[in-house]
Amino acid sequence: MDRMSRFFGNLPGFAGTGAPEAPLVDSSEKVQISSLALLKMLKHGRAGVPMEVMGLMLGQFVDDYTINCVDVFAMPQSGTGVSVEAVDPVFQTKMLEMLKQTGRPEMVVGWYHSHPGFGCWMSGVDINTQQSFEALNQRAVAVVIDPVQSVSERANTKQSHTWWC
Repeated sequence: MDRMSRFFGNLPGFAGTGAPEAPLVDSSEKVQISSLALLKMLKHGRAGVPMEVMGLMLGQFVDDYTINCVDVFAMPQSGTGVSVEAVDPVFQTKMLEMLKQTGRPEMVVGWYHSHPGFGCWMSGVDINTQQSFEALNQRAVAVVIDPVQSVSERANTKQSHTWWC
């Protein structure tokens, strides 16, 4: 969450308000999500409605400012309409071992989960989960999808239905 506090630190209403002493350096990151990965996230999220679902994002850290997600895999977990359990470390370890056996070079670059029908935002539980991921890799990405609004004909196409940090 250090990246979030650095980003919001100088905005009005947030801690650290005030003019920066030095010009801010653009340290934003570009997250590229393949069509396959996005479709699998939405399909997984849609299959779980009305429950939340969760999965891991596979890809690579291309350079200091680019993260490429090429695939995802669903995590078995117990979810409710408003929360989802954290990653099962035993399943994650087994899945990564199987990936190595197939010769796939990807690594876990982050995680995703769904908020079916109630928008894309990071809850307190989500922020805690993200902090756990960032303890393992400071550049880990979190993606929240809303499979109900994203596939609804009533969705405002100008509004993003995915949020990441």
